[in-house]
Amino acid sequence: MTNPSNDSFTLAGKEYHSRLLVGTGKYKDLDETDAAISASGAEIVTFAVRRTNIGQDKDQPNLLDVISPDKYTLLPNTAGCFDAKTAVRTCRLARELLDGHNLVKLEVLGDEKTLFPDVAATLEAAEVLIKDGFDIMVYTNDDPIMAKRLEELGCISVMPLAAPIGSGLGIRNRLNIRTIVENATVPILVDAGVGTASDAAIAMELGCDGVLMNTAIAAARDPVLMASAMRKGIEAGREAYLAGRMAPKRFASASSPMDGLFF
Repeated sequence: MTNPSNDSFTLAGKEYHSRLLVGTGKYKDLDETDAAISASGAEIVTFAVRRTNIGQDKDQPNLLDVISPDKYTLLPNTAGCFDAKTAVRTCRLARELLDGHNLVKLEVLGDEKTLFPDVAATLEAAEVLIKDGFDIMVYTNDDPIMAKRLEELGCISVMPLAAPIGSGLGIRNRLNIRTIVENATVPILVDAGVGTASDAAIAMELGCDGVLMNTAIAAARDPVLMASAMRKGIEAGREAYLAGRMAPKRFASASSPMDGLFF
């Protein structure tokens, strides 16, 4: 019998039990950010280096006062970067500001309307950063070939989108996500497009190692309550995956056996 309490996954040599990763954007203030992250149970928290004060401006509120490195694993990301050169520079800035921190989430975007990844630029930036000693968790599209290529390049985690960033549309291509998971030897985390707890549960039922989200929590009417719901959705989906769902059948199958009827 599988024991979910012992279930974990590993990134850059560190073990994590929470499979929900959360962002820090779009909240009304740092107090709400803090409360939602706490309710989510997340151990890894991501933030946009180009849009967040983590010490660049001494006169503004510092996000690190809310997400202390003593409590969370910090995951600086390259949101807002539209070319490889800017993404590489952003990661290097994050490492400098965070005293040699090498774990980063790489995303290089193709255009402002769709925010789909520019996969060619992503590959270019990933290659440079891996050679520079970074541990790369990489945002990409839901293409199994590209996901495998990024893994083979040396990314420690591949993060295919479920749907466009911030759309809340849920997983649009379950078969591709499942194929990516089946072909991978590194953690696969759905990133972008989740809208509600059932979307997160589906990602976990497909075998993903985790889900990263921001807008689905921050844009909810009650972000703290939604963070709690997402936590439960992740846990339920993971348990369902470990339990192994019944095989779908075309026709009905009686819940009680027909053999041995009394009359």
